[in-house]
Amino acid sequence: MSAAGAAGDPAQPRVVIADDQTLVRRGFRLILSSASIPVVAEAANGNEAVAAVRTHRPDVVLMDIRMPELDGLEATRRILAAPSGGDVRIIILTTFDLDQYVYAALAAGASGFLLKDVSPEHLVAAVQLVRTGDALLAPSITRRLVERFAPRPAPAGAAGPGLSALTPRELEVLGLVARGMSNAELAAALTLSEATVKTHVARILTKLGLRDRVQAVVLAYETGLVSRQTSDTGG
Repeated sequence: MSAAGAAGDPAQPRVVIADDQTLVRRGFRLILSSASIPVVAEAANGNEAVAAVRTHRPDVVLMDIRMPELDGLEATRRILAAPSGGDVRIIILTTFDLDQYVYAALAAGASGFLLKDVSPEHLVAAVQLVRTGDALLAPSITRRLVERFAPRPAPAGAAGPGLSALTPRELEVLGLVARGMSNAELAAALTLSEATVKTHVARILTKLGLRDRVQAVVLAYETGLVSRQTSDTGG
């Protein structure tokens, strides 16, 4: 496990890169460093990733799923379960967009995922986005991923028992979030201001005890609020 000594720009997220391929780690480090984003440590397996987060307290972890000793899924669970895990955002790295392990990581609290062939610009933007507390959603891929791997909801009401705390408007907003709508698109669809939409989303996350929009999408499918039939809009 290697670390970077420079503190870097405090306005930029501090990153740990966890991947068992040295070339992947070095390539991502080069991309992030060129954007003045400090990489504080590299890890070649899940155990090293957990230790690096404990030592360096990064803002963002780029986490490969398939690693030796401890895989990225279990490392994600351990990091987010730790007392300091609430402030860490994890982006899953994968070769396959429709991957059951990616779904499991999102359900465990990861803030999104990226394919390893991501463009440099997209990588930098993704790291900066999740650092602000937002979720990294590629709506069409995320929807198909959840549809394929989420447990089928029991045939109860459309709003499952976990959603009973939400108002009808909040249920409507959650359903649209699960379809991949941005705050701007939600505002236009519901004839609301973006500020009001943000308030609704924040209340939904708080009431349901969720970290971000990714977990909201997963829950919307798992409870049956959104189904394949109602959400399949192509893409």
